[in-house]
Amino acid sequence: MKRFSRSGARTQCVLRISPFLLLSGLAMEVSVSAQTVMTPGNLVVSRSVYAGTASSVTVGQVLPPGCVPNTANKVTCSNAVVNGVYPYVFNNISADAAFGITSPLYLDQLTPGGVLVGTLPVPNNTTGSGDGLVTSFSSKSEGALHLSTDGQTLSFMDYVAPVNAIDVSNSNTPAAIDPTNPVPGAYFRAAATVNAQGQFTFTETNAYSGNNGRAAIYVNTNGNNFFYSVGNAGNGGTPEPQQVVAGAGLQLIPALKQSEASQMVPLPMPVGSFNVTQLGDAADKVGKDDNFRGMTLYNNVLYVTKGSGGNGVNTVYFVDTTGTACPATGVGLPVAGAPLPTTNLAPSYTAATGLANNMCILAGFPTVSNKVSSPVAYPFGLFFANATTLYVADEGDGVNTYNAASNTYPNASAATATGGLQKWLFNAATQTWQLAYTLKAGLNLGTPYTVPGYPTGLNNGVGGSGLPFAPATDGLRNIIGTVAGNRVQGYNVVIWATSSTVSGSGDQGADPNKIYVITDRLSNTSAAFGVQETFTDLRNANSGEVLRGISFTPGTPVTSY
Repeated sequence: MKRFSRSGARTQCVLRISPFLLLSGLAMEVSVSAQTVMTPGNLVVSRSVYAGTASSVTVGQVLPPGCVPNTANKVTCSNAVVNGVYPYVFNNISADAAFGITSPLYLDQLTPGGVLVGTLPVPNNTTGSGDGLVTSFSSKSEGALHLSTDGQTLSFMDYVAPVNAIDVSNSNTPAAIDPTNPVPGAYFRAAATVNAQGQFTFTETNAYSGNNGRAAIYVNTNGNNFFYSVGNAGNGGTPEPQQVVAGAGLQLIPALKQSEASQMVPLPMPVGSFNVTQLGDAADKVGKDDNFRGMTLYNNVLYVTKGSGGNGVNTVYFVDTTGTACPATGVGLPVAGAPLPTTNLAPSYTAATGLANNMCILAGFPTVSNKVSSPVAYPFGLFFANATTLYVADEGDGVNTYNAASNTYPNASAATATGGLQKWLFNAATQTWQLAYTLKAGLNLGTPYTVPGYPTGLNNGVGGSGLPFAPATDGLRNIIGTVAGNRVQGYNVVIWATSSTVSGSGDQGADPNKIYVITDRLSNTSAAFGVQETFTDLRNANSGEVLRGISFTPGTPVTSY
C-alpha cells in the first residue's frame, strides 16, 4: 500500500476498509481519548431543523423585511401570504423569490452503516452576540462538509445572523452593498471549523453578497492558514457592483483567530474565475458564470462544479495557475506540478469582463452555455477514486411537473433524466474524460415518498403549487467516498450521498431528503455493469429537517492504494 503525506495536495478520503466492516458500522479500530466527540472512521452529516413558529412570519408583513420600493434601482416589495407554520411558510416564495428563514445547524455523527452515534449542535448567534452561525433552512446548496488538508478538522460555510431571520440567504454583506438588491439587510458569511473534540472556530467574510457560500476547505498544511470557498453572489440588477462580482465563485478567506466581534473582516479575495467568452460565446451576466456549488482538492489541483443558473456552463472546472492549460479554448487538463491558487483576482476587475480568467473546463465535460441551450447536466459533489476515476453527483433539473396518473414527477424519472451518480473515466489516448455510466438504481427517481408528520395531500393553500407535498428524489448533491479492497480481490468504491428532491412544496429546498449509499466496482467501465449496482436508502430526514453535507470524521486515516 502506497501512503502519501498530508501536504495540502489532496484532501479527499480514499480509505482501504473492508466493505463488510464499512456497512456493518465497524469501520476500524482506533485509539480514542475520552474527550473525543467524533470518532475516526465515522461519517458526519450536517442537518438543519426548522425553528420557526406561526409568529415567525405575519400575514401581510412586508417582504423582504425592511424592503423599500425604488423605481430607479428596480426594487419591488411584496407581502407575506402565509404565517410561519412549517411547511406552509414556504408558500411565501410565491410572493418573495428570496424567501427563506435561518435555522440552527447540527452535525450528526453516523457509523458508515447509518447508525446515529451522536449530535453536535453548531453554536449560533441567536441573540446577536457571541460566536456562531446559522443556515438558511430552504437553501438547498449550503452546508457542504470537507476535511481540512491535515485531516484533523471539518469545515463548512453559513451566515452570521440570528435564528428565524428572514431572507438572510439573499442579503448583502456589510462591505458589498448592492443598492438594487430588494433584500436590504446585511450579514457576514462565515467559514467554520470543528475538530474531533467539538471545538469550533468561525471566520467572517464579505464574500457572497446577495447569495450564499456553499462549501469551504480549510488549508492548514505547509504553513498555510486559509479557506478555499465556493458560492454564488448577486441578487440585484445589472450591472452588478464590483464587490459583488469579486465576492462570487471561488474565494480565498484568511483564517482568523479572534472572536467574531473582534475580527477585521476583509474585502473578498477571489482566486478563480471563468467567463463564457473563453469558449467563444457572447458574454452574459458578469459574475454569474462563477455560480459554483461543489469543490474538491485532488493531487494539488482545485476542482469546482457549476450546476444551476441561467448563465455560464453547468460543468466541472479546475483552476489553472500556469496560464497554459486552456489558453485558446477554455477547455483543458491540469498541468502537472502547478501550484495551488493564492492570487487575489480582485484588482483585475473591469466592468465589461469581470475578473481575470484563470479557470478551465475539465476536458470531456459539457461546454455548452446555459444561454445557448438547456443544460445537459446539473453537477454538484465530486469524488476522485483515483487519478483516472471521477464520480460526480448530479442533482437533476428540479422540474416538478407532476403526473397524477402515474404518481410520478416525469422529468426526474424519465430515461433521459440526469439525476444520479455519474462515473467518469480518463481516456489517455484522447486525453479527455468520458462518461462511463450514471448510477440510479435504488434512488426511485421521481416517485414520491411519505415522511411521517409531513403533509401528504396537495399544496392547495394560499400561494400553493396545487401539487403534492410529498417529495421525490431528483438526484444527488454532496458526496463522500472511499476505496475498499485489495489488489487480489479487487477494489470497490463506496459512495455516501445526500439527495435532492422535487415536490409541490413552496420551496423544494425545504423538503425532507435522504442519505444514500452505493458500492461500485472500481474496474467497471460500462453501463452493463453499472445497472447491477443499487443505492441503499441509509437515513431519512424527519418532517422539519433537511440533510445537507456529508464527510468523514476528523482524524479518519487517509491512504491511497
